[in-house]
Amino acid sequence: MLNTLWGRRGMARTSSTPGRTRTINFYLLEGAYYFVDLPGYGFAKVPLKMRRMWRRIMETYFRSRGNLRGVVLIMDARLGPTELDRQMLEWLDALGLKAIPVFTKADKASQRELAHARAALRSLGISPEETVIFSAKTGQGKAHLWARIGKLLQAKAA
Repeated sequence: MLNTLWGRRGMARTSSTPGRTRTINFYLLEGAYYFVDLPGYGFAKVPLKMRRMWRRIMETYFRSRGNLRGVVLIMDARLGPTELDRQMLEWLDALGLKAIPVFTKADKASQRELAHARAALRSLGISPEETVIFSAKTGQGKAHLWARIGKLLQAKAA
C-alpha cells in the first residue's frame, strides 16, 4: 500500500508473509513529513513474547509523539476488522488520535466481503465515508486515502 500510495516501487519493503515489519520504519516524504510504519499485529506468526513487545513499542510511540497527526489502520478487506483491529480503533480513540481505516486487497475481495467489512466498522460508529477501500494492484482508493491524509495534515496545522 505504501509503495502504491507514494508511486515509488520498492521504497517500503514488502513480503508475502504477514508480520515482517518488526521495527519502526520512518519514511521522510517531500522533506516535510514522515510516514511511520509500525509492526503489524494481526496475522503475524510470531511468538507471544514478540507480540507483547510490539504492543509496548506501539504504546510508547503513540503516547510519546506529540506531533503525531493520525494513524492509518490497515485491514484486509476480505476479513474485515478483526478483534485486534477493533481494540486498536478503540484505543486510538481513547488516546485522542484520529484513525483512517483502510481496507487493502480490495481487488481480491468480493462485494459481499467489502459490504460485511464496512458494516462491521459502521457498528463501531465509523461511517463508510471515513473508510478507504484500497488496492495496491489497481490503485483503487489512492486518491481517497491522500485526501483523508491531507485533511489530517491541514487540521493539525490550523
